[in-house]
Amino acid sequence: MEAPALSLAKLPLAGKIGIAAGLSAVVLFAYWFVFYSDVASKIEGAKRQKKALHDDLVRQEQAEASYFEDRGDLALHEQRARELNKALPPDSEEDAFLSSVQQASNTAGIDLMSYAPTDEVAQSFYSKIPMRLELTGKFHQIAKFAYELGKMDRIINVENIELTEPRLVGDEIVMHGRCLATAFHAVASKASPRGEGSK
Repeated sequence: MEAPALSLAKLPLAGKIGIAAGLSAVVLFAYWFVFYSDVASKIEGAKRQKKALHDDLVRQEQAEASYFEDRGDLALHEQRARELNKALPPDSEEDAFLSSVQQASNTAGIDLMSYAPTDEVAQSFYSKIPMRLELTGKFHQIAKFAYELGKMDRIINVENIELTEPRLVGDEIVMHGRCLATAFHAVASKASPRGEGSK
């Protein structure tokens, strides 16, 4: 005996509404499962990628700031090194030393009669470069000569000043002077020999 066929037309209104609601729920679930869950997964992935890119951007900005800070520090160190090399050059630079002496003598208006470099005197971290000078001029000119040497970028000392043979020239007294001008240069530190001090 065959089962009677189910006819929608014979179902009451409540049954029809129930079947329609069930079919709608199935369609909505399929939509959510197929489309929404995939879109939500993509959105979540995009959020993670955005966060990773933001974190990377923050690291890059910090690295850039650190780079510019290091570059500024390097420029400052290089500037200080250049200034130090002017005051205390790594080599004797005797020609530059003599040029400074002549420049100071011209500015002061003295007559530089002779100069005689002497042997270097080595110290622990620097060497002295003495130069004996003979000159003539008025007292204030000789004083200005020593002052001008002291103004040079390079460190130059003037010592052992002897003023002799004063003579009247016009209304001024001109004297013969002798002094020792001393420049300096840095000495590179020497690494101790391997094994020195070990037993």
